Amino acid sequence: MNRAEPLLSVRDLNAWYGESHALHGVNLEVFKGETVTLLGRNGVGKTTTLRAIMGLIRKRTGQITFDGKDLMHLPLHRTAHAGIGYVPEERGIFATLTVDENLILPPVVADGGMSVEEIFELFPNLKERRNSQGTKLSGGEQQMLAMARMLRTGVKVLLLDEPTEGLAPVIVQRIGELLATLKKRGMTILLVEQNFRFASRIADRFYLMEHGKVMAQFPVGELPDRMNLLHDVLGV
Repeated sequence: MNRAEPLLSVRDLNAWYGESHALHGVNLEVFKGETVTLLGRNGVGKTTTLRAIMGLIRKRTGQITFDGKDLMHLPLHRTAHAGIGYVPEERGIFATLTVDENLILPPVVADGGMSVEEIFELFPNLKERRNSQGTKLSGGEQQMLAMARMLRTGVKVLLLDEPTEGLAPVIVQRIGELLATLKKRGMTILLVEQNFRFASRIADRFYLMEHGKVMAQFPVGELPDRMNLLHDVLGV
């Protein structure tokens, strides 16, 4: 794919929950190998954007293309098989299964999925807990397992919703190191994150959302010049 063409492109995306109009013409793009963060207060449409991209919200209009494919009319399971992995805020692991069992279950959707041993090399915490049930894992371990499950499938893009929410600072740092490692390996990441300082250490670009639309986008190098705006919108 040409670097000039985004791997994931969203154009004029509108989405509804019932009669409630949640997204109002969202535009964004993510290039291969980038880490892009959606910033904004709670309720502005960040999670809704990820869910609409995945097809979890079916009442939507606009254009979503991934690796040259039109995703708008694909059934939900075909979106996942196109190579997009979604890790929701609630993480979505099988709580009654062990770490090993959670890692064995995911289907391979594309070449390049990591083996269980490769996962354990990247997530040593999970190797130590490989025989523990999901219910016995800490919040940070559950987050790592949710990410690891997606990496097993061979997805090309990870959509991560609030991966550091409620985690201790030392675990937040570990998640940041993991995302940096994945980036070095060429993974493309679209991240929703309230922790602005965490996001500023790993993201290449930012989209700032308010009232269901993108109000600004800028590269990490422009952060110092954007702090007044971020303070006004986010309260940081």
